[in-house]
Amino acid sequence: MVMTKALRTRQFIIEKAAPIFNQKGIAGTAISDIMQATKLAKGGIYGNFTGKEEISTEVYNFLYDRLNTGIENVLRLKSSPKEKLFALLDYYCDKLVLSHSGGCPMLNFGVEVDDTNPAFKKRVGKGIMASQARMRDLIDAGIKNGDFNTSVNAETFAIKMFNLLEGSILSSRVLGNNGQMKLMTDILKEEIEKFSV
Repeated sequence: MVMTKALRTRQFIIEKAAPIFNQKGIAGTAISDIMQATKLAKGGIYGNFTGKEEISTEVYNFLYDRLNTGIENVLRLKSSPKEKLFALLDYYCDKLVLSHSGGCPMLNFGVEVDDTNPAFKKRVGKGIMASQARMRDLIDAGIKNGDFNTSVNAETFAIKMFNLLEGSILSSRVLGNNGQMKLMTDILKEEIEKFSV
């Protein structure tokens, strides 16, 4: 599909605004920040979006899609469910946690909108559920093909895994190093080894 000039400009704005929103948040990002990053006048921004809320929604969608694509590309390189889970853990530890673009958009946007924007909160909630479902499905696949012990509860482990990873992103970003993320991913790998057959 060939993008029109208007669509290319819109996409350019989204891509330039993405790290700003992911680092500063919705409330902390000013239109002037976007103007500076894009070198566009205010009319150039508002000619493509109705306002900051629409930009923030499109930015979140872009960041979430980029996160999913990054994870799926890593998982595609592995064959077994166990290798895929380990690759997912490595992605969080090595690529996502101290990313210069601000870390995980679900965490960043979720914290900001949980009490202020019910529609956006619902959007982030869908992302959380989809991320947990990916983890659960990998564990279920491992149980089904005999890689994992049937005693493991895939749903519970996936929820635990996701929340440990997201909490570790927060700790690591605040502390400025990935030491706690490394510790949590090592613990999760040990648990996966324990229920591996």
